[in-house]
Amino acid sequence: MDLIQENEASEIFQAQTHLYKHMFNFISSMTLRCAVQLGIPDIIDNHGQPITLRELVLALQVDQTKTSHLQRLMRLLVHNGFFGITKVHDDSREEKEAYVLTPPSKLLLKSKVPCLSSVIVGTLGQRPLSPHNSLRDWFYGKELTPYETALGIGFWDLFSQKPEVRNVFNETMENDSQMITLALHDLKPIFNGLGSIVDVGGGSGTLGRIISEAFSQLKCIVFDLPHVVANLQGSEKLTYVGGDMFQSIPPADAVILKWILHDWGDEDCIKILQKCREAILSKCVGGKVIIIDIVINENEDGHELTELKLFYDIQMMAQVNGKERNEKEWEKLFLEAGFRHYKITPNIFGFRSLIEVYP
Repeated sequence: MDLIQENEASEIFQAQTHLYKHMFNFISSMTLRCAVQLGIPDIIDNHGQPITLRELVLALQVDQTKTSHLQRLMRLLVHNGFFGITKVHDDSREEKEAYVLTPPSKLLLKSKVPCLSSVIVGTLGQRPLSPHNSLRDWFYGKELTPYETALGIGFWDLFSQKPEVRNVFNETMENDSQMITLALHDLKPIFNGLGSIVDVGGGSGTLGRIISEAFSQLKCIVFDLPHVVANLQGSEKLTYVGGDMFQSIPPADAVILKWILHDWGDEDCIKILQKCREAILSKCVGGKVIIIDIVINENEDGHELTELKLFYDIQMMAQVNGKERNEKEWEKLFLEAGFRHYKITPNIFGFRSLIEVYP
């Protein structure tokens, strides 16, 4: 075999490795979900020190015959950075490996805030994943979304008909909103000068409560569909209002849209933004729309961050006919909705940016 043929063979084998790695990417997701369902992060945390495989088996109360299988599960989870390995000595002074938490698994502890365990379990359930198995059929079909192709009903219709689906979604959004607490210091300039804000699609009010408690001058209106806020109790600084964001939005100094616009196509986003503009009380001084959402920037973001944003784009396409947008696409929406200018603070919430839009 000459040199050119050897190079070609090496390239082909590398291509096969790349293909197979992505073919089996789902295994990483499923092992992570399994670890959360088993409660492994909490077991390690409650143990108070690095935990050996034998101790983990005992804590899980699984059959001893599963020991080697658990070790293989943990080996992949360690490789992917969800847990770490350290050395410990047992009573006989023999050195053994033990598992420790890493920053990602610390985000899965049910006793801590924020906690993303329910986000992992809910997002990786059979129903949320089934639309991705129907992508090919959807491209040849007439349904609006792969979700409808797979399940015979649209996400929002199922959401309104099945309380268990709505509850899982709401819990996911609540836990995600807790991440905002990590960036409160950076948000001070954003809320300076504002006396009131309306959180559109605010659900049970987790985000509104965090913001109103962090900024003493701020009163928050949590605005969502009537059945979502019907039985929720407010306070002096936090009130609940039911309605339809496509019809009207309660007036306030500013409107906040956290992870709302990526659920919708461009035409619907423009309608929502127009209603937001109408709701802003102080259009000349300080009034604005505050958007927390993804901004795709393939030139500036690294590979992992870009990949996550593109994953979310496909997720929005599959689930609700929404999309993630780059800056040019965001700007088009703002101008068509009647806004004058905007400011993007990139990736202030990890993979999500903060956009201030001014009328």
